Amino acid sequence: MSIFRTKNLDDMVAASRKPGGLKKVLGPFDLVLMGIGAIVGTGIFVLTGTGALTAGPALTLSFVIAALACGFAALCYAEFASTVPVAGSIYTYSYATLGELVAWMIGWDLMLEYGLAASAVAVGWSGYLQSLLASYGFGLPTALTAAPGAVPGAATYFNLPAFVIMIVLAFMLSLGIRESARMNNVMVAIKVGVVLLFIAVGVGHVKPVNWQPFMPFGHTGVLSAAALVFFAFIGFDAVTSAAEEVKRPERDLPIGIIGSLAVCTILYVVVSAIMTGIVPFQQFAGVDHPVSLALKYAGENWVARFVDLGAILGMTTVILVMSYGQTRIIFAMSRDGLLPKRLSSIHPKHGTPWLATWIVGIVFGLLAALIPLNVLAELINIGTLAAFSLVSIAVIILRKQRPDLHRAFRCPGVPVIPLLAVAFCVTLMAYLSWHTWLAFGIWLAIGLVIYFGYSRHHSVLGKQGR
Repeated sequence: MSIFRTKNLDDMVAASRKPGGLKKVLGPFDLVLMGIGAIVGTGIFVLTGTGALTAGPALTLSFVIAALACGFAALCYAEFASTVPVAGSIYTYSYATLGELVAWMIGWDLMLEYGLAASAVAVGWSGYLQSLLASYGFGLPTALTAAPGAVPGAATYFNLPAFVIMIVLAFMLSLGIRESARMNNVMVAIKVGVVLLFIAVGVGHVKPVNWQPFMPFGHTGVLSAAALVFFAFIGFDAVTSAAEEVKRPERDLPIGIIGSLAVCTILYVVVSAIMTGIVPFQQFAGVDHPVSLALKYAGENWVARFVDLGAILGMTTVILVMSYGQTRIIFAMSRDGLLPKRLSSIHPKHGTPWLATWIVGIVFGLLAALIPLNVLAELINIGTLAAFSLVSIAVIILRKQRPDLHRAFRCPGVPVIPLLAVAFCVTLMAYLSWHTWLAFGIWLAIGLVIYFGYSRHHSVLGKQGR
């Protein structure tokens, strides 16, 4: 029972095409919008303010650096996704190249990344919703507005809006991916329209003097901000989780991955440049709605209200796609026997992993309701950077192991591009706090205990080898 046993790629693809599995209904347009839906949210509406305090006007460079790290990794993801169109993202790719133990650990890592990302964004969604309601004179009881201890001096016990949005989206996902994709497409169109509205209105209020000095904290500030705003790009990898539900994965998955990342990078750079050009970066201290603040600073209050609405819709699509990605990771791991089999059961009518979907909605909805945002956000970036590094290494390994394998999309410049992806990701990881590294280590240790206590002995691949 080798812990480094690998799955046969051809068998994996054949199994994914058996009748009774996930429905193949998604096209390239759906995938691009799914990626944008997952990416454009908390990063552009919340983290831009925090990033500006760390890098100053050079926040635009921070976004470019984070985008390069993601871009190199995206090329590696595109090669794998088009070659192995199977649910599970990097978990599945690792199982085919690096072995079962590595696959389990990265799957365990992805469960943390996607689940906590959904929870963290749900908390941000709750804050923007309450802000919008307050502008119309509505409010919730204080006890139901935030997690315990989240608001100093206030008796808060449960973040009701955060829990409710997680449950509502779990219900949507349980109905079917086509229905969820349609809702995502509409909301993405609206929120991108809101971002474009900000650009159109805000550019006329830019004062170049606010960009001086451009790098007040030097390269350290730029890299630290890049490690922070990297969270803003998390989501394009969730597109690969849809591999088994794509009509033509060999062509459409690379389009979805690279297309969504390119669109979002342009939007981030332009928005951060305009935002820091309107407001001196020091004034973003303690602000969780920097984009709308910039508009209010410019006297465009009517547009600021639209931005608040766009933020709510933007975060909704992030929660939707992250929850979707989480359920597909669990589905793939359960199908392989590493998690209980019931988690990969498919609803006979809707064609969705319904039990996994509802567990994700309830568990991470409760986390969003009961744990403050700063605690939830600690582990998300390091888990994603680790995943991106592994998929880049896996591309190099598979090129050596299976040079004959048909690749509909080939990552250019192998091994240079994958190694650049690893270098960028490791560099950004080095700028994360030691608390984050410690917590990440504890999470991985728990994963090892579960693997050797349960998963290793229930592995379908392991049973086949007996």
